[in-house]
Amino acid sequence: MIQGNKRTIEQQCKIAKEASIKLNTLSTQFKNLILTKLADSLLENENYILTQNKLDIDNGRKNGMSESLVDRLMLNSKRITGCSNALNSIATLDDPVGKTLDGWETLNGLKIKKIRVPLGVFGMIYEARPNVTVDAIGLGIKTGNGIVLRGSSSAYQTNRAIVTVFENTLRDNGYPVESVQLLDDTSREGVQVFVRMKDYLDLIIPRGGAGLINSVVDTATVPTIETGTGNCHIYVDSRAKIDQSLKIILNAKTHRTSVCNSCESLVIHKDIAKDILPKLVDTLSVEGVEIRGCEKACKLSPSIIPADENDWGTEYLDLIISVKIVDTIEEAIDHIQEYGTKHTEAILSEDYDSIQLFTKLVDASAVLVNTSTRFTDGEMFGFGAEIGISTQKLHARGPMGLPELTSYKYIVEGSGQIRD
Repeated sequence: MIQGNKRTIEQQCKIAKEASIKLNTLSTQFKNLILTKLADSLLENENYILTQNKLDIDNGRKNGMSESLVDRLMLNSKRITGCSNALNSIATLDDPVGKTLDGWETLNGLKIKKIRVPLGVFGMIYEARPNVTVDAIGLGIKTGNGIVLRGSSSAYQTNRAIVTVFENTLRDNGYPVESVQLLDDTSREGVQVFVRMKDYLDLIIPRGGAGLINSVVDTATVPTIETGTGNCHIYVDSRAKIDQSLKIILNAKTHRTSVCNSCESLVIHKDIAKDILPKLVDTLSVEGVEIRGCEKACKLSPSIIPADENDWGTEYLDLIISVKIVDTIEEAIDHIQEYGTKHTEAILSEDYDSIQLFTKLVDASAVLVNTSTRFTDGEMFGFGAEIGISTQKLHARGPMGLPELTSYKYIVEGSGQIRD
């Protein structure tokens, strides 16, 4: 790491690109060893990291940062242990690099293999979530990719602490340390430069609010994954179990409100609304959740605040939820398709036909049945960690784990053949 003078974005991207070439020869055993060493280093340096994290939190609150963003930024002993466990989990997963996806022999004797290879270098742009620093580095190491990280200025001290700890560990264990870069430039203008580094970056992954993601998608010349915002719906069908539904909705809304897979919108069938909605209002109100509903919902409970058009498409990331009562499942699906963000949508029902219709027609990266939206997560899916949740369809969709950070190439072996 260069000390003192800040490096330009181009310099750091170029350094990562050059260093990434060395990663192609690393064995799975060595990469796994490095991951376990990094996991240990987080725990060994917990006090240092938490001290730097407190500086960011204090500064954020002083500058008026919302408590939902503070929650994203905050680390504690439990969260650092979780980050360490994620690295150890990644180390236990199969290494996709070098795997043969297909193979065949042509009529003229050419032997062709299709194998997985690293993408090369990927860039991350993210807001106030230092756990992303850990996950990105861990997944990048396992897949043999270089990594260039652009965290927000509000989390810079925390990210710098984590990366410094990791750099020391990588250097001590003979890993090409310069393949991991945390940008010195955290300016807004710097983002526009970063997303145009197509000579050095193979993919850009933005994680944050809609404004950040849309800006990157619209201006990048580097291929970009749209890790979309999460206006996640739960549809309560006429044949849902009420007690079970209450528990699922409570978890989906309040388990952690500041993340993209929390439930922001409820759609409830009219035939069950009068039975479940009063209980739901009581359940959510205890947790301080503000409910904004359509005219029909407001008639069933006077404590529900009238919703306006903006509420149906809003990712609150707060203790607020919208409620829409519909006459049919088809109307529910239409509402979700209009206002959803193709992240996660769920149905609560005991009716087989309703479940089949919902899962077939709803266009989202994850469609869940009788469970909380909070399960759309790389760790929960068994991926160890995730680099993001893609809401687009190429080249990846849903929680992105190890395979999504690879590409493939063809190896063709001949014995002197020439083309006629």
